Parts: sequence; C-alpha cells; structure tokens
Amino acid sequence: MKKIVIILISLLILNSGFKIGVDTNSKMKAIFIMNFTKLIEWPASYREGNFIVGVIGDSPLYAELVKMAKTKKVANQPLEIKRFSTVNDISKCHIIFVSENKSQEINSVVKKVKPNSTLIITTKQGLVDKGSGINFIVKNNRQKFELNKQNVERYKLKVSSNLEALAFTVK
Repeated sequence: MKKIVIILISLLILNSGFKIGVDTNSKMKAIFIMNFTKLIEWPASYREGNFIVGVIGDSPLYAELVKMAKTKKVANQPLEIKRFSTVNDISKCHIIFVSENKSQEINSVVKKVKPNSTLIITTKQGLVDKGSGINFIVKNNRQKFELNKQNVERYKLKVSSNLEALAFTVK
C-alpha cells in the first residue's frame, strides 16, 4: 500500500508540470549578468542594435538567459543570446560567458574577443588573473563574484563604483 501511494504521488508530481531539479544557481547567475549590464558602460558604438550575450560551451545558464531575453532589454536594446560551441565560433558580443567545460580555453577566448568591447565572465577559480573581467564564486553558500577592473577596462568598458562595491574581491 505504501509503495502504491508513493508511486501515485510521483506520477501526480510529474504530470502536474512541477519541475524537479530547477537549476537555481544558473538562474541566480543570469540575474547577476543582467545587473552587470546596468553597472558597466559600453562604448557608444555598442549602444545600437541588439545587446548580445554569448555563452561558449554547455551551461544551463544559456536556457535561463534565453528565458530572460523574451521579456528583458538592456537600456533600449533588445537582448539576444547566442551559443557558441568553439572559440572560433565566437562573434562580436557585449558579454561572453565561458562555461566551466571551456574554462581551459580562456587564453583563446581572450585573444578572440580582444578587438571588441566584450566583458568576459567565468566560473573557475583563478580566471580573473588570466583575462576574465568577472568570475563567479561561492562564499559561505552564497553566490558572489570577483572583479578584475583592469581586465574590464582593457576592453574600453567603464566600471561603476557600485559594481566594485558589490564585488567580493577587486583586482
């Protein structure tokens, strides 16, 4: 009897549309990224057309950003999300998120976006020392980020003092 009840409850949950395993970490990172767009200033030539956020590699963050793009804008620019499989696929974008499975290619990503005003965001320890502007970290079970202001400014981006104040560490 107990097994039947458990099976019925499981079937009800699965059929009700209740989502098991929602990636709240990716949702949180997507919210952070949208807030970064308010605290970083891109050159005038980047304030026209779509605001493009690229994701290189496999990450559940891509799906969260796609959901946000349906309802959000950056200033007056429509939000466009692109997925890139390889570094060679990367095209001009405002932000590039380097997924964990592509972290070892940070040097190639930095070279690829060098001529553009692109904010590089990563999730692996030490990548702010290798070219990333912002690196997501978890401290005391809370999502935080590191900021390498020099790396951000290298791409002709202006960092708000509010962003510096929010960063866990600033280099």
